[in-house]
Amino acid sequence: MSAPAQDHAAHHDTPHHGHHPDGHDHGSYRSYTIGFILSVILTAIPFGLVMAGGFESRLLTAGIVVGFAAVQILVHMVYFLHMNTRSDEGWTALALIFTVVVVVIILAGSLWVMHNMNTNMMPQMDHSLPMSGFGS
Repeated sequence: MSAPAQDHAAHHDTPHHGHHPDGHDHGSYRSYTIGFILSVILTAIPFGLVMAGGFESRLLTAGIVVGFAAVQILVHMVYFLHMNTRSDEGWTALALIFTVVVVVIILAGSLWVMHNMNTNMMPQMDHSLPMSGFGS
């Protein structure tokens, strides 16, 4: 057996904890469990907040929901996509920067489109009334 093949075989014979010598992190059951629990919490809190009616200020409620969404993106990137500063000679950091730019563009564009749609709706529509009877 050649030297690289022996090193590779020896590496697979030893128990690993989700890390390779080259810096790649493949996760562990513990890290996946932590990521899952954090994801559930970061989903349940904004959901509960919105279902309870939110705060007096709709802007504050929306800001908190968007904040939880941003933190959840980071949790997914760290615990499920295994992004860190050690691996791939900085490519992971570049992927992080690209992800942040794309998320900012998507969030800003979505808010802009929703604001324009709300502003340009037909004037006879009353936005404050609940939809109780469609035809009545």
